[in-house]
Amino acid sequence: MLDAVTETELNKSLKERVFHSILFEVVANILIALMLAVILAVPVTKSAVLAALSACTAMLWNVIFNRLFDAVQQRTGFSRNLLARIAHAVLFEAGLLAVLIPVTAWWFNVSLVKALALQIALVAFFLPYTVVFNYLYDFFRLQWVNRSRGAER
Repeated sequence: MLDAVTETELNKSLKERVFHSILFEVVANILIALMLAVILAVPVTKSAVLAALSACTAMLWNVIFNRLFDAVQQRTGFSRNLLARIAHAVLFEAGLLAVLIPVTAWWFNVSLVKALALQIALVAFFLPYTVVFNYLYDFFRLQWVNRSRGAER
């Protein structure tokens, strides 16, 4: 269904990439905030600042990474099957971790090892979330693109 993505469907405007990133982060932060409040009972003030900084960092990285990912797909022609989506999520999170572990350690005044443990817990959430979110986004985007093309004819 989504494996046969055409070049037209890969060409997303900067405006759409920003929309995609904001939607991704808003949904994720709502889910994380609800989970943290229920499960960990953490102070919202301190974690909210880190969450906001993390979200801004992730949004910027999302735009950059997805543009690079699309360019690689256009050059190599691989399909966006489950394996490609898993690779996409893993590579995205690895790049984000490289930035966020030191920031987390500094903000919470903890060791890099403790910051790594915290980030691993977040990755445990974000890896499946990223795969599912992007699959659903692509699915609904393809429906919209096809509907728009049908209206133009």
